[in-house]
Amino acid sequence: MADTLPPIGFGFWKVARQDAANVAYEAIAAGYRHLDCAADYGNEFEVGQGIARAIADGLATREDLWITSKLWNTFHAPEHVEEGCRKSLSDLGLDYLDLYLIHFPIALEYVPIDTRYPPEWVHDPDAQSAMKRAKVPLHATWGAMETLVGKGLTKRIGVCNYNSGLIHDLMSYATVRPHTLQIEAHPYLTQERLIRLAKDYGIEVTAFSPLGALSYVELDMAGQGDSVLTEPAVLAAAQAHGKTPAQVVLRWGVQRGTSIIPKTSKPERMRENLDIMDFALSEEEMNAISALNQNRRFNDPGTFAEAAFNTFHPIYD
Repeated sequence: MADTLPPIGFGFWKVARQDAANVAYEAIAAGYRHLDCAADYGNEFEVGQGIARAIADGLATREDLWITSKLWNTFHAPEHVEEGCRKSLSDLGLDYLDLYLIHFPIALEYVPIDTRYPPEWVHDPDAQSAMKRAKVPLHATWGAMETLVGKGLTKRIGVCNYNSGLIHDLMSYATVRPHTLQIEAHPYLTQERLIRLAKDYGIEVTAFSPLGALSYVELDMAGQGDSVLTEPAVLAAAQAHGKTPAQVVLRWGVQRGTSIIPKTSKPERMRENLDIMDFALSEEEMNAISALNQNRRFNDPGTFAEAAFNTFHPIYD
């Protein structure tokens, strides 16, 4: 039973629609029980097909799985939160989510599902317009998220990409406490203070992009030279434990108390990424990898939104 967030999940960001059904099936077959999805990934319908096939083939039951999805920026207004959630449920073929997250602390003007889905970042792509901000406070969005729990549409709610100030603010008004904070975290961006704060509040932390730059090279948001996998501290630990550099970095993420959601389309790599629970890094190895921190953030709206969407919209200082 997936009553607790599995330490290793599978992320569907950047999984192509034509591959997503098979990737979801193969991930479940490999042993993944947490599938991390989002409206903005544009592949939830296909992921749902893969989940349905895996359940039909007896690879897992619905109760074995932990399915996460995320509320997109254009559904922040309270009257649209349930609509966004129900669309994800419909696409995934589910009656409920295990966890529903606010994807970004960014409210954008509503785009009807019939007009464009997923709505993405730009209000009118045909006109090459910019992001269109909406005057929706985060507390209003959270209040609507809480009603989803009461209606049984999701078992838990949480947030992504929040900083410490937003976490403090959220905890001052939340009636339903956030279960999870999902943030970018890897050895180049250790986020130690934010993770400590979340834990102090009893909030679980999930690290996306746990291998760092690998998720961003294909998007021209990082270069090949940005890979943490070639760092001497990582290579030394890999040699000492008979593991790959990627396994060492993923183990570092789990061992520091975060869950992780690596992504790959290759079944053999899926299994490799799961195979990290049979060894432990020493305190010295953990500290050496943590010391690689550069506060290097690859997924930063303050950078990519201006370049891609004509809008300067930082959320991190």
